[in-house]
Amino acid sequence: MNQRPSPISFSTVSPSVWSCDVNIYHGQCDPAGIVYTPIFFDIFNRVIEDWYRDALGLSYYDFIGPRSTGLGYANAHCDFFVTCTMGDTIRVAVTVERIGNSSFTLVLHAFNGGGEALRGRFTVVTTDLRQHRPIPLPDDLRQALLDYSGAGD
Repeated sequence: MNQRPSPISFSTVSPSVWSCDVNIYHGQCDPAGIVYTPIFFDIFNRVIEDWYRDALGLSYYDFIGPRSTGLGYANAHCDFFVTCTMGDTIRVAVTVERIGNSSFTLVLHAFNGGGEALRGRFTVVTTDLRQHRPIPLPDDLRQALLDYSGAGD
């Protein structure tokens, strides 16, 4: 049986890890002002798209457009520690947990007030969008992931 993860503090995240702020708006919340659970998957997806550009120097849209390379999720999971509410600004940090042949796993830590509010884990699989089959990670993506994670040093 898996043990429930414990939340971490933002101060434990390496300064080399890319992060960004995300504002929580009224329309993302229920009548009690708490963020609807599925909204976090949308937030995390937008953060990941920005991460490709800002941290890896690669265009997410070039992959799924001209390159016809899918960057879909084989697995998406969240652990929730504390609620996030209307008006909060969360800071999301992206780490690379694993790099495989045709997939890699990202862990997104969302902090609210310095403490981890939730954690997402996303396994990304690269696919040929014409044949809808997994393909090896493109060389530039693999190298960017290695460089970002510090494994390419």
